[in-house]
Amino acid sequence: MGSPCWGAPQQGLMTPTSSEFPDVRLQYRMELSALGAAGKYTAARPATEPKDGAGSAGQLAANLARDFAATLQESEELAKSAMTGNADPHALVQALAQTELAVETAISVRDKVVEAYQEILRMPV
Repeated sequence: MGSPCWGAPQQGLMTPTSSEFPDVRLQYRMELSALGAAGKYTAARPATEPKDGAGSAGQLAANLARDFAATLQESEELAKSAMTGNADPHALVQALAQTELAVETAISVRDKVVEAYQEILRMPV
């Protein structure tokens, strides 16, 4: 007994109908839409690549440290002004909240750096 063929029905075997299997044209449309999605991804990919003027990780860290120090300095100056009665209390509360957020962010970054350093030290040589 030979292998079953879709074109010739054999006893006890059912032949596929168009309702049991998707249309071949649908399969080609799906493949074309997948190719379109891949093309769109390729076109969008350059937008995610770093820019030439972005600098290195060291420059990024220096910029972050500079911004952190500026935030702390602005909050300190505003607090001094509030003590002498020259600043709005709402601005003081906002500056303190911003400083608190900056300090919490710096602490979490420090913790992640220390954790990564410890992981490196645990690596076998």
